[in-house]
Amino acid sequence: MSLDTSQAVHYHLGKFPPGQLDLGRLMPGLLNATAALARYDQMLRSLHNSELFLAPLRGQEAVVSSRMEGTISTLDEILQLEAEYDDDDASASLEFRSDAIETLLYRRALNTAQSRLEQGQSLSESLLKSIHRQLLSFGRGAGKSPGAYKHEQNYIGERGSRKVSFVPIAPEHLSGGMEALFRLVGDGAMPVLLRTALAHAEFEALHPFEDGNGRVGRMLITLMLWQDKAIAAPHFYISRYFEDNKDEYLDRLRHVSSQNDWDGWCEFFFVAVEKQAIRNLDAAQSISDFYDEMKPRFTDLLASKYAVTALDYLFTNPVFSNSRFTRSAGIPPQTAARFTRVLLHEGLLQVVREAAGRRPAIYRFESLMKRVRV
Repeated sequence: MSLDTSQAVHYHLGKFPPGQLDLGRLMPGLLNATAALARYDQMLRSLHNSELFLAPLRGQEAVVSSRMEGTISTLDEILQLEAEYDDDDASASLEFRSDAIETLLYRRALNTAQSRLEQGQSLSESLLKSIHRQLLSFGRGAGKSPGAYKHEQNYIGERGSRKVSFVPIAPEHLSGGMEALFRLVGDGAMPVLLRTALAHAEFEALHPFEDGNGRVGRMLITLMLWQDKAIAAPHFYISRYFEDNKDEYLDRLRHVSSQNDWDGWCEFFFVAVEKQAIRNLDAAQSISDFYDEMKPRFTDLLASKYAVTALDYLFTNPVFSNSRFTRSAGIPPQTAARFTRVLLHEGLLQVVREAAGRRPAIYRFESLMKRVRV
């Protein structure tokens, strides 16, 4: 059965970058988004270790962004998978659903991108291909050319339907399209939020890969803001707003091609940044306050110079295996084992899975998880 493209919107060939934007219309939203993002960034800069406090939120971003593509998993599920799954040991993955593994790969791909940029690599086509290769290294996307651009026309529509809502750029025009996109990405004369808005919409319209475009496109937002120093650390996650307003998000993207309405898309994007910055700020503050609350409690309960080290480990790994804790937390194994017993007794840890044979016990720092679940 052939696809129905009769009502589809087609890519805006030859109309990127947009020739003229209504800056008078866009300026209020741009200023509001910039101010909200600056407040969030100030919070990031005040944290002694933003990676420590916001690592759980990165997992939640992976869950929500993947869910927008029909991959259903929970934060608990992917953190348990991560607790058991070593990079060099794929056997544990046989126990988990492919959706959870795909979501974990999103989280790891974002970590990889962060590492590459920290090492001085620029945001480029090569980096996006590397992210895509890792993202689709396992699961349903593994047979869809990980790390390579599409060679055949792809289409966007409802899953399971033959009706096409959008036809991205044709493969023969993709090379020029990607070059134009990255010229804009590197255009430092344009405000970074405006540039990021245009780049995200264009990437989604190009749809350069056979699969995984939505997830890579949302990563691009965080990476652009970080590379251009709009945020001090790569911890700005916008997928929740896009999911909550998914119909408008998709309509605004389609109107870019069907109506040349870049202004409408940019207005929507600026509101998304503003609202999500406020939400992210509240979440980061909640996690930071909870850390301050737990620090003296851990010190009193554990009565050890390693008490704060243990607390930091649990904030970074709120679901963990007992064997990995004793091996990787930087705490003597006997001391770490005692810490686990004390924290369990005090109700600060919950048992996810009891130890059985060679399988270690899995624990969850439930009080933190309550603050980061959606």
